[in-house]
Amino acid sequence: MAAPTLDLITIGRCSLDLYGQQIGGRLEDMGSFSKAIGGCPANIAVGTARLGLKSALLTRVGDEQVGRFILEQLAREGVDTTAVVTDRERLTALVILGVRDSHTFPLIFYRDNCADMALCEDDVDEAFIASAGAVVVTGTHFARAGTAAAQHKAIRFARAHGRRVIFDVDYRPNLWGLAGHDAGEARYIRSDTVTAHLAPVLAQCDLIVGTEEELHVAGGSEDTLEAIRAIRAKSSAVIVCKRGPMGCVVFPDAIPDSLDDGVRGPGFPVEVYNVLGAGDSFMSGFLRGWLRGEPLETCCAYANACGAFAVSRLLCSPEIPTFPELQYFLANGSPHRALRHDQAINHIHWATTRPASPPGIMALAIDHRVQLEAVAREVGAPFERISDFKVLAVQAAARVADGRPGFGMFIDGRYGREALFRAADHKLWIARPVELTASRPLDFEYGGSLGTHLIEWPTSQVIKCLCFYHPDDPEELRLRQERELARVHDACRTLGRDLLIEIIAGKHGVLADDTIPRVIQRIYDIGIKPDWWKLEPQKSATAWSAISEAVTRNDSYCRGVLVLGLEAPFADLIESFRACADVPVVKGFAVGRTIHIEPARAWLAGKISDAEAVDRMAERFANLAAAWTDARRAKAA
Repeated sequence: MAAPTLDLITIGRCSLDLYGQQIGGRLEDMGSFSKAIGGCPANIAVGTARLGLKSALLTRVGDEQVGRFILEQLAREGVDTTAVVTDRERLTALVILGVRDSHTFPLIFYRDNCADMALCEDDVDEAFIASAGAVVVTGTHFARAGTAAAQHKAIRFARAHGRRVIFDVDYRPNLWGLAGHDAGEARYIRSDTVTAHLAPVLAQCDLIVGTEEELHVAGGSEDTLEAIRAIRAKSSAVIVCKRGPMGCVVFPDAIPDSLDDGVRGPGFPVEVYNVLGAGDSFMSGFLRGWLRGEPLETCCAYANACGAFAVSRLLCSPEIPTFPELQYFLANGSPHRALRHDQAINHIHWATTRPASPPGIMALAIDHRVQLEAVAREVGAPFERISDFKVLAVQAAARVADGRPGFGMFIDGRYGREALFRAADHKLWIARPVELTASRPLDFEYGGSLGTHLIEWPTSQVIKCLCFYHPDDPEELRLRQERELARVHDACRTLGRDLLIEIIAGKHGVLADDTIPRVIQRIYDIGIKPDWWKLEPQKSATAWSAISEAVTRNDSYCRGVLVLGLEAPFADLIESFRACADVPVVKGFAVGRTIHIEPARAWLAGKISDAEAVDRMAERFANLAAAWTDARRAKAA
């Protein structure tokens, strides 16, 4: 028998969750929502992938934008989507959720004839089931004949191939027709019918997991021990009883006289912010241990900790920790009962779940505003033409990139609105400035709330902030600039956006070997950890070495440093590339005026055509890209 290539396959519900963002409000009063993948099996697939297991999901989604979002997000999370069927007749399921208070979490299921409830036996492939070490079946999908048949078929295949069967009771009374549409929050209604329906499943399982109420319905008794004994009478499975803030207790063999006599792990008291999704996070943690053969006590520790993360955060699948995050928490704990306020943990969470980025970036920077205004003024061209020129720059960058990853652009929103649209067409890496041009002290292009403006920006755009900062600036100036940098950092982390901080120190003081390293260290010291740095060329290898050491010492998750151009001559840029090509944290360059300022002057003056402007910029950008590649290759030789 071939060894499994997957650790587990989860089967069943898959939806789009829309979470109300106004904590303490009624669903009727919500003004905005956050979206995420939802549904118990989908959440577990994501959670186990984050924790290092090879997971897959067997379900259906609609042939529409929501279904495509789910497929794309599953792929980003590392979940195998081979068995996710695109249903061209039905829509993806939808759930709307909220947090009313610490005990009330209203939710509405929109699941009438939804895609995942059309899962059928034809969707279950024997070879695919055999490719996993375990299958996870869920209670909700036993509530309808077609989906129940699909899960029973998967169980038969799993057992025939010696794979393990895991049952998450996942009891939602209104999805069994026992409560109304407005009772999505209800977790328990006694039903002998449901108990009888689930009884045949229990005997076929190797692991059964549920809350006390879920085990009540599975075992047919509202006395927890009696219910667990009833389950044991039908099944030799390991039984896990989730007990909320008390953690969990596990029964691998005979059922003792007290719940407290089962196998237990450490509990983690935290503030309860939202219980929705906590069980799926718990299950992900437990499976990370159980499927890797860890002792049950370790499985419980993983599970309880993952559950603690979930109840302390708002969403479901996006809040499940990654394995590095879990390891950090188990080793270090947290001074915060509300884990969402722990900045160290939050940074690990963000850095290990943020969208992937190319390992290196070669960028054409066209985010200049006052510089191009000066050129337009010089040749008597209207400022409106700057926008058209930036679209030509996108054409040049796209030509050089030719569909290859690792090419990007810096584009502003003032004159680059259309250019931003067109750059997205070519799937270029995009950074967009937030600072008011040439401001010192730092100010922003937009007044009022920074977050209000940034929320309108596409999530794929990196937020770039240039700060003219020298470590020997007057204290009042430094503190003001640091406050503004902290504002943009907080906005980026709250909204889930990459942040690139550009530092130019040489225009306002001596650029010594330790100047930029001192700036970097100070910014880290005040709690700011950008995803990217953009720095001016350095005069010595000593400076670059100190920069690399400062970044790696303070943030091992930093994506890297891009070298800027400052309108330097081409030959000088080549030398600056050679000086840093072997520095580990330097990942590329972002050059603008060396590429575009001369073509801009000629084009705005009407001396060259659109095609000629594109040709000139493309040639210069291609030459710089080749020079950077050659410099890296020469250093590696």
